[in-house]
Amino acid sequence: MNSKPSHAYPSPMIDTWRVRKLDDKEEILAFLQKDRFYATYAIGDLEPDFFPRCEWFAAGAGGHIQALALHFTGLDPHILFTMGANDGLALILGSALRPERVYFTGRSEHLPAIRAFYSLGEIKKMLRMTVRNEDFRPVSGKALKLSPGYSSELKRLYSLGESRGESVIAFSPYQLAQGVFYGIEKRGRLIAAAGTHLVAPTYGLAAVGNVFTDPDYRRRGYATLCTSAVTRELLAQGLDVVLNVQEGNADAIHIYEKLGYREYCRFIEVLGVRKGLGRNKDPWGFQNPRDLLGIKQHIKEKTG
Repeated sequence: MNSKPSHAYPSPMIDTWRVRKLDDKEEILAFLQKDRFYATYAIGDLEPDFFPRCEWFAAGAGGHIQALALHFTGLDPHILFTMGANDGLALILGSALRPERVYFTGRSEHLPAIRAFYSLGEIKKMLRMTVRNEDFRPVSGKALKLSPGYSSELKRLYSLGESRGESVIAFSPYQLAQGVFYGIEKRGRLIAAAGTHLVAPTYGLAAVGNVFTDPDYRRRGYATLCTSAVTRELLAQGLDVVLNVQEGNADAIHIYEKLGYREYCRFIEVLGVRKGLGRNKDPWGFQNPRDLLGIKQHIKEKTG
């Protein structure tokens, strides 16, 4: 555990609230565990391989965390996860944490704070699903376990979805090396795959992801078979397993429900670009802590 003191930023919008940078894993985990399956990815980023790629900020009073934001730099675009009180998130994004381009993941109620500082792309409405060992219903069939040597072939497979707006944006070769991936090959080429976004053995969590089938081979059960193989191995390791799926993707939701997954919560994903880029100063990147008094009014003006 890192025992260095956290860096504090005065936050006068709420008299007793402060924004501070966190580096104590136990303090971060205690807050994230309040909603373990919503915060699965953030908890996974406490693992030693990921923690150096993270910036953690909290807002609250009296040393108690009321809101938390995680900036993860291990993927392109960077990821920004939000949890907790909206006013606290506005304080964090208005003062201490101001990345230029990020992929947000958080609750829909966090949108006012995000929109105050970022121009947003298309908002994706997502489901977080979980599966318990006693509910898991594997399918029969054999999938190939993929080694790190399949990295280039996975990239080729995932690139097939770009023209259809289905590109897999959350894949990086380190996930293949550190996670669990299964695929189906035809004529020496991958035509379907599923894997993990993260495996966090320290915290007993894993997130299934990167599920994709070549458009020419769909509706043959390949995605189901690969996802089943990944899920089976993760559950056998004693991990709690989650996955994400777009709210409107009825076919995928049906596949996951057949395997025993159930909806846990809803959230959003959206690409954001910091407002004011290209000017001499980010107009909403506050330099003086007293300027934070304007955050709440700015949010009201933008959201009505």
